[in-house]
Amino acid sequence: MTAHNELRLLPWSGPDDKPCFLSTDDSGGHLSRLADDTEAGQLGMAAELLEHAWEVIGDEETDLEELRLLATDLTESLHDALRVATSRGHRLPKPSLSACEGGDEGGPQLPTAIFG
Repeated sequence: MTAHNELRLLPWSGPDDKPCFLSTDDSGGHLSRLADDTEAGQLGMAAELLEHAWEVIGDEETDLEELRLLATDLTESLHDALRVATSRGHRLPKPSLSACEGGDEGGPQLPTAIFG
């Protein structure tokens, strides 16, 4: 869920490939759902493209033009996947400060016996 008044990086670009953002305090609105569906579609296409890439690079008879097309498609798909990862990373809850400072109460503890 997006925090109140946070900007969400959307999975599409504006003019000149500039990022688009959505100001929202929930994930139930029309544009939020559209962005979620678009992200899911982009990641699904990336998975299909990766499967196709394994087939193409495994075929010793693949010509240079097909490899160039594959590289272009993979580059575009990686761009989309990185945008999705960035957007989702920004929407993760921030860890509490005490957990980050390494205090005694801040996270799992390992038994000293494992260090020999």
